[in-house]
Amino acid sequence: MPYDLPHLLPDKDFRVPSACGISGIMNTSGKRFSGSIIIESMALMRERGNGLGAGYAAYGIYPELRDFYCFHMLYNSNLDKKNTEEYIKDHYEIIESEPIPTRKNPHIKEVHILWRYFLKPKDIPEDRTEEDYVVDTVMFINEKMNGAFVMSSGKNMGVFKGVGFPEDIGDFYRIDEYKGYIWTAHNRFPTNTVGWWGGAHPFGILDWTVVHNGEISSYGINRRFLEAYGYKCTLMTDTEVVAYLVDLFMRRFGYSPQLTAKILAAPLWKDIDLMPEEEKKLYTALRMNYGGALLNGPFAIIVANNNMMMGLNDRIKLRPLVAATKNDFLYIASEESAIRIICPNPDEVWTPKAGEPVIGTLKSEEKVRMVLEGENG
Repeated sequence: MPYDLPHLLPDKDFRVPSACGISGIMNTSGKRFSGSIIIESMALMRERGNGLGAGYAAYGIYPELRDFYCFHMLYNSNLDKKNTEEYIKDHYEIIESEPIPTRKNPHIKEVHILWRYFLKPKDIPEDRTEEDYVVDTVMFINEKMNGAFVMSSGKNMGVFKGVGFPEDIGDFYRIDEYKGYIWTAHNRFPTNTVGWWGGAHPFGILDWTVVHNGEISSYGINRRFLEAYGYKCTLMTDTEVVAYLVDLFMRRFGYSPQLTAKILAAPLWKDIDLMPEEEKKLYTALRMNYGGALLNGPFAIIVANNNMMMGLNDRIKLRPLVAATKNDFLYIASEESAIRIICPNPDEVWTPKAGEPVIGTLKSEEKVRMVLEGENG
């Protein structure tokens, strides 16, 4: 006798625990490749999102202007743009100012003015570094300027994001027309916050970007920890804190990606107790001093900047993350299928352990410079 099964609705009648999809591709020799490849990877994981957010971070896309900070902006209105530009002009020389190129896509509803500036800082106070100055600018705009939001603020890179599925957002921003040597991407399934253009991933500060699958339940503690160092969390999402923590530890403190990973996904106390004495002292000190930076909750993240890409899971591995290599390419994604669709025969495929980072770094900045000059000349 057949059963009359109830009709259950995802995320109403039951939780979907593994939503959101992430993918990252890096060429460690600095050779640039089309963004169409990462779109193909993300399109395979379409079902991991619900159309309320997607985005891309691309590195190496502005080689002719690589010495200038590139601000990708969202504006709510022309008045918001005018007011923000007046502030920018007071603090930067504007080298170029133009709309971010887009194409019509029937599934994307444009609700913002999308603009990009290439900027050179001026009148930097003696007690601030150039990068601190740019961070201060981003914090000020996001907190104080009505209707303005900075999507990205690094050199020779940019973030492209909005509300929609990954393949539609990629088509809208003409991602296939850009070439970069690192790409990261995200397909969003919002759980605790609304789906809006600024809340889509990646999140960035300077050239740091983060895409994230999961939930940072320590957001309040992390936020208070960051505020003590001058960061302003204004974007109504947990992932924002990860981007600022990475900037704090790796840029300002100069910590390695490996050490930063052990702060964000610190070993459990029971594991620290079993470590050799010197190692035990190190990890005890990290947890005692940086407990406010520990990320609790399930997460898989991909962090990138102009020189590296890192994948990292939470300490128990409650979200999926797979890595692979092929020649000088590193791939990291939520699903192995999202890698094999663009790299059918990788040299190596593995599932990173909980709390253990997967890190790819450029083999040589000089080599990358020569590759870029070869492309352009």
